[in-house]
Amino acid sequence: MLALAQTSLLRQVMVWAAMALTFVLGMYGTNVQAQTSDLVSKNALRVCADPANLPMSAMDGAGYENKLANLVASKLDLPVSYTWYPMATGFIRNTLKANKCDIVMGYAQGHELVLNTNHYMTSGYTIIVPKDGDLADVTALSDQQLKGKHIGIIAGSPPATHMARNGLIGKAKPYHLVVDRRFESPAVDMLKDLKAGEIDAAILWGPLGGPLAKADYPDFKVIPLLKETLPPRLFYRITMGVRQGENTWKRKLNSLIRRNKDEIDAILIDAGVPLLNDTGDALYQPGG
Repeated sequence: MLALAQTSLLRQVMVWAAMALTFVLGMYGTNVQAQTSDLVSKNALRVCADPANLPMSAMDGAGYENKLANLVASKLDLPVSYTWYPMATGFIRNTLKANKCDIVMGYAQGHELVLNTNHYMTSGYTIIVPKDGDLADVTALSDQQLKGKHIGIIAGSPPATHMARNGLIGKAKPYHLVVDRRFESPAVDMLKDLKAGEIDAAILWGPLGGPLAKADYPDFKVIPLLKETLPPRLFYRITMGVRQGENTWKRKLNSLIRRNKDEIDAILIDAGVPLLNDTGDALYQPGG
């Protein structure tokens, strides 16, 4: 009888311990979830953005990333609220990580500073030339027609490696990579130089160069660089960036991106962003 009583008591202790552990874990999980979700505003879509980064973002809402933010906010039935900060060193640290906002509309997939959503577009670097010029049929940086030409390039960007490999750096004109767009606009300056004949071609990130050319230079041709086979690659998946650990928020945005892909594409195409598929083949080319 004593042995039976001891066994019964042991079982009760084990049950109580299991119940207590379940309760503690449940409370722990609830607290973690609450702490995570509490960081994301339920009153507005809080967006971190550069105030002077057209064609992507601007304080007057003219950028296509502003329009993407409006679309996301409308699907969430929330207003948009901005924290403005130059897209330069310290951007994520001083905005998203400082809990001043909950989303960055455009961020390259795999960047360790943010937690990436699923990508909403794939785009790549382009070469921009006059439509009626002698470089209008160039599709690769290995094209012999580029030899001896003055080509504009953002210093330190991936296409610069391909230019060096093909002997095009000697006569290239470099433009700054990291700037405060309130005071300096290398892409805008590059296209102005192309129009003035100071350079023969401009190499720019498609989501930047494509819309700028569509808006201001209808006589320019925007050609995605799709034929480079050696590294570094010249096309990238673009996501929305959220804080590390905000997995519930990420999944919510993933669902929104999936369900509204056609509307997202329409905004990008209207802006003039060259769109590629996930293998780097062109889906939409401005003017094409």
